[in-house]
Amino acid sequence: MAAGRRLAAIMFTDTVGFTASTQADEGTTLESLRQQRELVRPLLAIHHGREIKSTGDGFLVEFDSALKATQCAINIQRRIFERNAEGGFAPIQIRIGIHLGDVVQQASDILGDAVNIAARIEPLAAPGGICLSGAVYEQVRNKIPEEFEKLGPTLLKGLETPIHIYRVMLPWSSHDRSTTAPAPAGIAVLPFSNISADPKDEYFADGLTEELITVLSRLKGLRVIARTSVMPYKSTSKGVSQIGAELRVSSILEGSVRKAGGKLRITAQLIDVSSEGHLWAETYDRDLDDVFAIQTEVAERTAGALRLELMAPERKSIEMKPTSNIVAYDLYLRGLHSARTGAWEESIKFFEEAIREDPTFSLPYPTLANLLIGESGGELDPIQAFPRAKMLIDRALELDPNSSEAHTALGNLMLQHEQNWTLAEEELRRGISLNPSNANAHHWYGVLLRALRRYAQCEQQFRMAIELDPVWEAPRFWLIVAYLNSGDSAAAIRMAEAARESGLAEPTAHLLLGWSYALAGRLDDARREALLVTGPGRLTPIFRAILSAFLGRPEEAQLLVQGADSRSQTGYVAPTYVAQLYAALGETEKALEWLDRDFQSGNRGLWADYQWPVFDKLRDEPKFQSLLQQQNIPI
Repeated sequence: MAAGRRLAAIMFTDTVGFTASTQADEGTTLESLRQQRELVRPLLAIHHGREIKSTGDGFLVEFDSALKATQCAINIQRRIFERNAEGGFAPIQIRIGIHLGDVVQQASDILGDAVNIAARIEPLAAPGGICLSGAVYEQVRNKIPEEFEKLGPTLLKGLETPIHIYRVMLPWSSHDRSTTAPAPAGIAVLPFSNISADPKDEYFADGLTEELITVLSRLKGLRVIARTSVMPYKSTSKGVSQIGAELRVSSILEGSVRKAGGKLRITAQLIDVSSEGHLWAETYDRDLDDVFAIQTEVAERTAGALRLELMAPERKSIEMKPTSNIVAYDLYLRGLHSARTGAWEESIKFFEEAIREDPTFSLPYPTLANLLIGESGGELDPIQAFPRAKMLIDRALELDPNSSEAHTALGNLMLQHEQNWTLAEEELRRGISLNPSNANAHHWYGVLLRALRRYAQCEQQFRMAIELDPVWEAPRFWLIVAYLNSGDSAAAIRMAEAARESGLAEPTAHLLLGWSYALAGRLDDARREALLVTGPGRLTPIFRAILSAFLGRPEEAQLLVQGADSRSQTGYVAPTYVAQLYAALGETEKALEWLDRDFQSGNRGLWADYQWPVFDKLRDEPKFQSLLQQQNIPI
């Protein structure tokens, strides 16, 4: 065929969990793949799709219309669903992504941005699902009976501006139909400017921003972007429309704070992203003690402007004054500011002082508990952190039984300390129900589901956390890990590469890419990334050592672990990390010894790491099996 440029609809398909299934049962998996091809290829012909190539466990297909491509995708997923429902076969799940754009013919292949974009849309689909670009949606939205869910602007690798993505709502999908409703209104509270005479009062402006986020999160039907993702916009020169697109919100709240003695001047304005017009603007000149009343008024004005109905429980929640002690509140805001800047030791002290100043002030308790749990295993010894966090959570729930943060902290504690999966799930779901905008709750629920190997559900929770907190790196990290654990190394590579391009902190980006390449069999690429796992942090050398040993570089691993050992003398290193290193080096007995030490000491961090490939050679060991059973970890 002669080379030329043409408009085409491009479909990418990919099999979920193909690598893991092949490793577990190669014969059955290859038979399923053969059946999948026999099922898919006739449907491609019916809808006049041209198979460009098979990607091993998927297809690249070209259509001359977006409608044909979408109808074909729906019929493929319908036929696979029916086939799985018949039973008697290993189930098949695939993801499908479709985009419309120019392609260039080169021999039997096609090239161009349309192909690249379709490939990057495909991983956004749920297992058994279909995602479309906005260009495809515009062509098919009134021509097929299926409904669509708008995912909002998404920034894909290689593109300078976000594009709209839509999910096809398949009628046989097992997803809760509540997820098919239009996405709730989204709002971002940008960091309030500190215009006080004293620059040190910046903590107050930052704290007020965070508290407004918390108060607005109590409004039913309002999706509120988390603090982590709005703070990078401090003193930004970006316009409202660009910020709105990047954070996927329809409105933005911004303002300034002037604090002088016992007086406050707070200006606030709510801006509609699409028109960049003001929905409301107000200046509040009040006493410092009236800061809570101002927060309530801002929430009420925002609800009114966005036409959100305030029910009695919500109104009571936003009108609740957390403390009458302004000194305790000030210490709490200082603690939030310190936590945001990474000064966690200083943050702990401020929260402790706030509690001493007003023991009935509920907010510092779960915030401090979450901080202790979050740092455990990394900077804090869980044996010391967890019991203290439990006492703080119990007191928080006594003071406020409807605290989303407290229920989230309790769920996280049950996950990490008790391995009580049932109670952990109950508490995390409770945290989400009390505040659907609680990105932390969605994230830790995803971590729990990943530990239980419920990968499709955990992906949903991580994506929700990312939607609520686009800048936060943790849910992206764990979603990539979940892909690796499920055997979907192709999706892991795509997301890890995109995360690296979007600025995921080093050395995390190189570490994730190294493991993704390694598990995909791209060993040279993996070794290149392993060499780039450098930088500050006591744990960086040991993480690099584990990957290096897994890649067959034991000499380098031994050298690196010596440095890690010396660092462990001055700070906490989780026993499971040391066990991973010995397992990667092939020293089974030492690995089991360190895992037993982890269990006997009460750390019990194996739940987070047991799926990691370095432990594959230990899985049939009776001691390893016993440790899993004793910790209630799925076998």
